[in-house]
Amino acid sequence: MTTTNQPAAQSNTAVETGRGRKIIEYTLVSLDGVFSAPDTSAFFEYRDAAYYRDGLGQLLACDALLMGRTTYESFATLWPGRTHPWADRINAMQKYVFSSTLTAVEWDNATIVHGDVVAEVTKLKQQGGRDLLVYGHGLLGETLLKHHLLDVLDLSIHPLVVGRGKQFFREGQNATLRLVATKSFSTGIVKLTYEPQS
Repeated sequence: MTTTNQPAAQSNTAVETGRGRKIIEYTLVSLDGVFSAPDTSAFFEYRDAAYYRDGLGQLLACDALLMGRTTYESFATLWPGRTHPWADRINAMQKYVFSSTLTAVEWDNATIVHGDVVAEVTKLKQQGGRDLLVYGHGLLGETLLKHHLLDVLDLSIHPLVVGRGKQFFREGQNATLRLVATKSFSTGIVKLTYEPQS
C-alpha cells in the first residue's frame, strides 16, 4: 500500500479543533466512472486486508452515517447479524436516514430525518462530535455536493470496467475538486481524496 499525504477526514473531533463536523463521502467507482450497477460483485474481488483496515479506520474516526432510503434498505438487510469488526462498527453507529417516504426504521441506532435535507444536514454539521460519513453517491450525495455541504470526497477507484450503470457525474453536473491525498493498494485500487471547492 502506498500513501501520499493524509486526508483531512482522519482528524480530531470538531470539539477539539473548534470547527464544525466534516461530511465525508466514500464511493466505489470503476475505471469507466460507474458507481452503481446491476451487479457490483466484481468490486469485492480487489479488496485485501490493507483495504479493509483503511475502511475500518475511517469508520472509527466518524460518529455517524448519513444515508438515503435506498442505501438504508440495502444496508439494513446486509449488516445486522454480522459480527466482524466492520459490521460491528456500522451496526453500533448512529445512522441518519433522509427520506420523505419512510415511516419506520428497524435497524439499531437509525433515525429518520424528514424535512429539508440542506437545513437538517447543516444542523448536524454544527453539532459537536466526530465527522459524518456517507457511503455512495446517490441523491443525498448529489445534494450535499451541489449545496457545498460535502467537505471530503473519497473515490475508491477499482481497476475494472463495468460497461453500464450509473455514472458518478451525470450530464449537466459540475464540480471543482482539489486533490489532497492519494492511497494505492496492492490489488490495484487507488483511493483519491478530494476537497470540493466552493
